[in-house]
Parts: sequence; C-alpha cells; structure tokens
Amino acid sequence: MQAAKPLFDYPKYWAECFGPAPFLPMSREEMDTLGWDSCDIIIVTGDAYVDHPSFGMAIIGRLLEAQGFRVGIIAQPDWRSKDDFMKLGQPNLFFGVAAGNMDSMINRYTADKKIRSDDAYTPGGLAGKRPDRASLVYSQRCKEAYSNVPVVLGGIEASLRRIAHYDYWQDKVRRSILMDATADILLYGNAERAVVEIAQRLAFGENIENITDIRGTAFIRRDAPQGWFEVDSTRIDRPGRVDKIINPYVNTQDTAACAIEQEKGAHEAEDPNEAKVVQLLSHPRLERDKTVIRLPSFEKVRNDPVLYAHANRVLHLETNPGNARALVQKHGEVDVWFNPPPIPMTTEEMDYVFGMPYARVPHPAYGKEKIPAYDMIRFSVNIMRGCFGGCTFCSITEHEGRIIQNRSHDSIIREIEEMRDKVPGFTGVVSDLGGPTANMYRIACKDPEIERHCRKPSCVFPGICENLNTDHSSLIELYRKARALPGVKKILIASGLRYDLAVESPEYVKELVTHHVGGYLKIAPEHTERGPLDKMMKPGIGSYDRFKQMFEKYSKEAGKEQYLIPYFIAAHPGTTDEDMMNLALWLKRNGFRADQVQAFYPSPMATATAMYHSGKNPLRKVSYKSDSVEIVKSEQQRRLHKAFLRYHDPKGWPMLREALQRMGRADLIGNGKHQLIPTFQPATDEYQSARRKNSTPAGSKKVGKQAAKPLLTQHTGLPPRSHDGNPWEKREQAKAAAEARRRGAAGGKPAGKGKPGKRPVAPR
Repeated sequence: MQAAKPLFDYPKYWAECFGPAPFLPMSREEMDTLGWDSCDIIIVTGDAYVDHPSFGMAIIGRLLEAQGFRVGIIAQPDWRSKDDFMKLGQPNLFFGVAAGNMDSMINRYTADKKIRSDDAYTPGGLAGKRPDRASLVYSQRCKEAYSNVPVVLGGIEASLRRIAHYDYWQDKVRRSILMDATADILLYGNAERAVVEIAQRLAFGENIENITDIRGTAFIRRDAPQGWFEVDSTRIDRPGRVDKIINPYVNTQDTAACAIEQEKGAHEAEDPNEAKVVQLLSHPRLERDKTVIRLPSFEKVRNDPVLYAHANRVLHLETNPGNARALVQKHGEVDVWFNPPPIPMTTEEMDYVFGMPYARVPHPAYGKEKIPAYDMIRFSVNIMRGCFGGCTFCSITEHEGRIIQNRSHDSIIREIEEMRDKVPGFTGVVSDLGGPTANMYRIACKDPEIERHCRKPSCVFPGICENLNTDHSSLIELYRKARALPGVKKILIASGLRYDLAVESPEYVKELVTHHVGGYLKIAPEHTERGPLDKMMKPGIGSYDRFKQMFEKYSKEAGKEQYLIPYFIAAHPGTTDEDMMNLALWLKRNGFRADQVQAFYPSPMATATAMYHSGKNPLRKVSYKSDSVEIVKSEQQRRLHKAFLRYHDPKGWPMLREALQRMGRADLIGNGKHQLIPTFQPATDEYQSARRKNSTPAGSKKVGKQAAKPLLTQHTGLPPRSHDGNPWEKREQAKAAAEARRRGAAGGKPAGKGKPGKRPVAPR
C-alpha cells in the first residue's frame, strides 16, 4: 500500500494566526468576536453542532482549523430557501456538505417507512429539522446561494449513495447522488485525508475541476484519461469474442508493436517453415493504480436487478486500499469516476485527529436544550475505527473500511482525563470505550503483505481467518489503565461485542465480565438458523453458546448477577418462515422476550440490500442462472416475521396460529411447555411492551419529565420480573407463591422475599 502524506505535515494556511476558536462560529456575531471578516470553509450539516469527536462536523471542522483555515458551521439550516445558507457570507474556498451522522432517510423513517417521531441529533429530540435526502438538498441550496463556490459533498449519506444505488423508500435504483446534488466532488469513507488535500490545493489556487487524483473521491468526467487501462465489467453470462492469441511479450496498447505482430503474421502465412527471430519489445508493467473497472451503466442497473447485483459485487471486491482499482459508471452522457478508497490513518494521525481542542459539549446557542445523541455519548471514548466483520446488512465496512485504525493508549487516557476534568455532570462512570466494534482494537492481519493483497469481504466469516491475529492483550491493558485513573469509578463497554473473536481470548472475556459489564451486555447473534446467517456473514449460534458459557462462568466467579441481551433481525434476505419459527422456539427455550425488534432495513449500497432488490447473492459470482435468495418484501410477511420474534405478545397470536397451521406445525399451538403459542386468545389485551411501560401516560402531569419508576430493558424476561404483563405467567407465579405458603404453614422452610429486585423462586 502506497504511503500517504501525514495529516500534520501540510504547511499551515495564513489564517492560522487567529488560533483555535472556543467553538466554530455559527453566526456573524461570533465571527466578529473572533476577528474574522469571512470564513474560508463553511460546513453545512443536518445535525446539531456538538463540538465532540463523535460528531462528523466537529472532527472535520477542527481538523481544517488545525491546518490554519477559518471554519464556520451551518447546522440544520432551513432548507426551504437559500437564506440560511448565506448567513455566514460567502466562503473563500468551498462549502462542505453532509447530511449528518446518519443517512437522512434512515434518520427520518422507520423500517416500515413510517416517519419517526423524534431525531436524536436535534435539540429537544424534535423531528423534522432536516429534509429527505439532506445532502442533495443542501448542495443545491449552496449552489443557489453562491453559484461560483465549489461544493464538496461528504458524510455517510454521500458515501453510501456515491454509486447507482437501490433506494428502499422509492423502491427503485437512483443514480449517483453526485449527479443530483450538483456538487463538484464527493468524498467517501473517512475523509480526513481527502478534505485536507482539497483545502490545501484550493488555497493554492487550483481549480476544483482539475482535482481528480485524490483517493476516496468521486467526480464527474466526460473524457477518459490518457494512459489508463479499462477492464470491461458491464456484462455477465454472455461469452465474449474469442481473439487471436497475442504474443505475451507485446504491449497491446502500443500500436507500433501491434503493427509488427500483424506483419509477422503475414510472413508466417507465406512461409510457415521459415525460422523467425523473436523480438522482445519494451512492455511497461500494467499497474493497478492505472486500471479502471467499468461497471454496468446506471441505465442498465436501473432496469436489470441481476446486473445491479453484479455491480454491487464488483464494488465490494474493490474496497481494500491495498489492491483496489478505480471504478467508473456511465450516467447518460457522462461518467462518474470513483478513485480507490483512502489510505487508513496511522496511530499518530488518529491521535492527531482526536487530540484537537474539542469543547466536548454542544454549541452554547442551544442553551439548556438536550440533544439525545450527545447525552448518550458524552462520557464515552472512541478508541478505533473500521470493522472487518463484513456483515452484509451493515454499512460500517463500506464507510470506514475493514482495516482497523487505532489510537494509542496515551491518547485515549488523555481523553478520559479531559472528560473527567472538563465535561459537566461526570460522575466517574465512562459509558463506553469502543467504536464500531468493542473488541477489534489493535487486531489485524499477521502479515501486511497478505493484508495488502486480500480481497475477502470478511476476516471472520465463514470462520476466523488463519492470518488474523486475535490477540486482545493490548485492549486488556487499556482497560486496566483506564479504570486505574483517579476519579474513574467504572468503565463500561457499550459498543457491540464480536463474541466469536472474544472467545479466542478467555482472559479478555474474564476481564470484561469481571469489571466492565453493568449488569447487561448487548451482543448480536442476529439469528439462529444457518440460512439467514450465511446471507448476513455471521457466525453460527454455537459461537454464541460458547461465549454464553464463558460469560456465566466468569460472572459467577466474580459473584455478579449479569445477563446477556441478544439482538435479532427479522425479515433479512435468506430468511424463511420456518427459520423465524425455529428462532422463536429457541427464544422460548432460553427464556428471552424481545420487546423491541428490528426488521431488516435495506440501507443504500449494502450487500444485503442488493440481495433484497435482485433476489441474487453477490457474495458469490452472480449470473442470471445463479441460485436465488429468499426475500421478504410483503408487508404481511414482514409482520409475520416480527410476530415470531415477539411470540409472547397476544396481538400476534392470530397471525402465528394461521401461519403455523399453513406450515403444517399446528403441534406448536397449545398450552404445553414446548408449544409456542396457546390455543386461546385473551378477551382483553393485557400485554404491555417495555417501551409502553417506560412511557408516561398521555395527559399525565409528568409528561416531559423523567418518570420515578425504574426503566425496563428491551427484554422483559431478563432478569425475571414479577410484574411482567403476561397473565399466564402471573397465574403460574401465583400458584408457586401459594405452594410456598402451604409448605411454610406445614412446617417447611418459609419462602423469603429474596434480594431486592428479584422475585421469589418457587420450591421444586
């Protein structure tokens, strides 16, 4: 992998003399206070401005500020006119536009395409502060405000929509967002390198149209560049023309060499027995960095779902920065060109980015209004980026890459100390030390050369790669250093845990379970059946069982009562009704009651989304005759799969009874211990979900305030509660209590009340 210029080696822009701002300005008044007459760069974002390294606008803004540029922020502007986009004046270099930390459509709509009632990235949690396809709308407004100012598009929405992509909300393939947004260039993935390079080159007077050589960028071009070799990948299942075998020593792009070959062929036809002299011609090696793969055009993939799956497969095969080639896709009369992914940041660069002078709080303009997303992460620390899991339903790999980028121990410890000393409300509890995955810190391929050439989409599927170093010792050492800090009482791990990696290090599991679990630990087996798990690229349920055994063993040794909270997905591609039935039976056997369940959400560009749209599996070679994938699209079947996950909710029983009878599994309907749902329906719906229990009743005087009662978890069965809303369980509890009283009255050991928060256990 080629070396990249370090982020801290660029010359500083002249405006460095102003120094860092307490907050990047959001108004002309703040600019006047700082002594600025204008902004060099203005960042437009769909999120509220929180000066914290978990928010994209803060990272990019502070990084550009460190390069010497004056950076302003326009957060959640009114997109209905250009006025808000002009409030900081015209930027000297460019507008940087992003939808925010989430794709705006996922932020605004549920998996059932219903408008969400809240927005975690908005003050007060209010919904409706950003438009649909915010990147597109903001870019157009910036051009309307100042048509001569370049617009640089970035963020996760731009990353996932950079290519012709299936749009779940319109149920069609949309063209690259770059075509609709009228932006000048698009940055995808972790964009620190690209945005600094663009800012520096624009500051030196270079035209944005000439900046076409930066990794991690996409742009529109009309003419193919000179000196590039194009690989045609626009068709599948169609044999090409068989050409005459060419002398392997000949550079076929050299017309003079081709002419010599043709002349030799003519002589051979005249006298085939005559001895010939082999000519060794100069043949410059064809470099991958001068090769571009032509994908099927937008018009083709829009009308042909199988071609769409093929394009998706090619895209995902070209994601390793060590060997990825450029891609190009025709949209009408122009090409959208995608340079290879950015070079991952080094540990020194990660420390540099996270060591900026963040205020770590929301901008003062929001006053005392709460921003839910900030409240969730304000006492957490991001220790790494990237994920090599490759889960097909997830967009982390597409955006951050599968090569882990790590911070140093010293940098992480300094941030914890700064959080302890500066962030209001810190009580000594660090809510998370993690990232996209809790336990991939400093885990990488054993050999950089192998890593550079690897084209596998996952390092842990179908099993852990033999070349992957699964050593957790550095992470264990970090945990110990962090919890030894003065003023730190507890370090919790809230990021998703890759349990199939964790079981490779029993010492890590013991360290985690003994010191860093706050009663519950969230993990995501996602399913129990091999069919959907293979389409997700997730390990089998056996890995979960091994981790559960270790978790319970070390919890017992530590004298702690702790529980695993498993998460599952309904209606994922590759899932049949029988798969969901088997999952429901597994949940019941293990005593799990999932109240909030997630149905598969087809996010742009994900591999599982390509399965959903095409019915083909891009994890294997795609053809018109390749095996089809089971797809759950109808609203009725999606409801059925969610009902299987919530087998304990009487509202879903009529649907489940009908489905079980249709599937020939009426034996699962009944009141027995091993049956899934009862034969009778309650006269009234006495079941109430945990979310409803946690809510304040309508009309209550406590609306808008924290209720005094304790909050419940997603899984009402963990730990067991005597106040669950299931009438049949209450009946069993009442029987057990009566039996306990009877034995006590008969001279047996009386039933005690037990520990607080636990229900009495019925004698056997």
